[in-house]
Amino acid sequence: QVQPVESGGGLVQPGGSLKLSCAYSPSAFRIYAINWYRQTPGNQRDLVASITKSGNTDYSDSVKGRFTISKDVAENSVYLQMNNLKPEDTAVYICNINYGDKGDYWGQGTQVTVSS
Repeated sequence: QVQPVESGGGLVQPGGSLKLSCAYSPSAFRIYAINWYRQTPGNQRDLVASITKSGNTDYSDSVKGRFTISKDVAENSVYLQMNNLKPEDTAVYICNINYGDKGDYWGQGTQVTVSS
């Protein structure tokens, strides 16, 4: 398997929006879920949003109502639409693909900075 590749991060003002993309390679293994995590220096990775193979989604309380995770199976991509961004959303956003007992694959991350 090849690690996923994130893109779309950047600098945005509070209240603004960004859309992150996670591109992954086709696989013979079943994808159980694709997740977005975020991490700030000195802290652990926190799960932000998840989408399962069947399309069920879940969000952390801190982003619920502001972030939306979606997928495009034909494009082998997952997206994270982030609206009404706050300074506390500043972090490196990391895509994770869970293949069940075949393991997890992590991207390098993309930096999101929310600042005026």
